[in-house]
Amino acid sequence: MLTRKQHELLLFIHERLKETGVPPSFDEMKDALDLRSKSGIHRLITALEERGFIRRLPNRARALEIVKLPESVAPGLAASRGQGFSPAVIEGSLGKPRPAQPAPSLPEPANDSVAIPVMGRIAAGVPIEAIQSHSHTISMPADLLGSGDHYALEVRGDSMIEAGILDGDTVVIRRSDAADSGDIVVALIDDEEATLKRLRKKGASVALEAANPAYETRIFGPGRVRIQGKLVSLFRRY
Repeated sequence: MLTRKQHELLLFIHERLKETGVPPSFDEMKDALDLRSKSGIHRLITALEERGFIRRLPNRARALEIVKLPESVAPGLAASRGQGFSPAVIEGSLGKPRPAQPAPSLPEPANDSVAIPVMGRIAAGVPIEAIQSHSHTISMPADLLGSGDHYALEVRGDSMIEAGILDGDTVVIRRSDAADSGDIVVALIDDEEATLKRLRKKGASVALEAANPAYETRIFGPGRVRIQGKLVSLFRRY
């Protein structure tokens, strides 16, 4: 699943290539998506490349190639190539992509366990592109979860270490679009970036607070932050 901005940019590039045979410039993409800076376009291009939708051709200026379109737009194209949605994973804040690895086969969970989909990695630090792909499944005891729909994320970064959340941990999130002040949440910023932070409500504004004094609290105006779920559990491998 692509974010709204990623989807819009992919279709804009596709239409421009069909019309002129030449990809749009970063300035044209920035204006078309009504973004404030070209750095936002760079992040979107990187995310689309990591997810296998576009390819940047070396040694050529403005050289972008559409590899595939979302199945909702072009189901025939995806089916004919035998491709599903298997994005690479983002390392760190904007690191180099790793090739997508096949999900390991896991044993069926016991009757008192629940299969939780792992939806990629989340930044506990500077926000990274939102990742919305089911990579594999983990099994969790049902009594640790309670009611509701859940998913898991692998943590990257150290901004939540004083809340006991370390780089490499896996956090289990209960899906919710609402949270109380003080909850640790998955927050989607401007429909583009996701991060794991403690929520603080300040009137109509929202503050995303780190649990590490090295990171500043970020404050956003109304409508810029959407809650994607609340932390309910985590586990750690040694």
